[in-house]
Amino acid sequence: MATAQRKSKTQLGRAAVQIFAANDRINQMLIEHLDPAAWKAKPPGNARTIAAIFTHMHNVRTKWLRLTSPHLKVPRQLNRAHCTPRQAREGLAESAARCTEMLGEALGGEGRIRKFHRDGWAKAWPVGPEMLCYMLSHEAHHRGQVFMLAHQLGFPLPNKVMCGAWNWEKLWKECGSPSGPGGDS
Repeated sequence: MATAQRKSKTQLGRAAVQIFAANDRINQMLIEHLDPAAWKAKPPGNARTIAAIFTHMHNVRTKWLRLTSPHLKVPRQLNRAHCTPRQAREGLAESAARCTEMLGEALGGEGRIRKFHRDGWAKAWPVGPEMLCYMLSHEAHHRGQVFMLAHQLGFPLPNKVMCGAWNWEKLWKECGSPSGPGGDS
């Protein structure tokens, strides 16, 4: 691999790790500030509870890990019927740590991970930015559901959380990247 191409992959891998860590920090912030009564409150219709949404996010991560990087330790799945906010935070933190390892390997030029497997039924993709984008899109979709459900159920999240989800400079610093987005740390 040419030096410039290797450097580009290494930068992409480092950025992917930082981006996914910031992504999980948003999840952690939501759970930290969510009214405990909202956790298992029944939404209208046939929608998932907030507890079920967060356990689904974690369990999907474990599937990505199991299918894409079986050499990494796959965290245990969470039970959406019995999962507490604390268990969800711990599970999400662990699965985020494994996902950042997977992204670092896949996008960092190490070559051990060559395909991203979203699901057993879906065609595998070559690793690349699309892998990270897919993972982030899945998480952002479900976070949007949580914001909306909390509000609809009468437990709106504080403005500092609503705005904090968009303050990536602060999120990156909280995740150990002092220079923030675009920095080379």
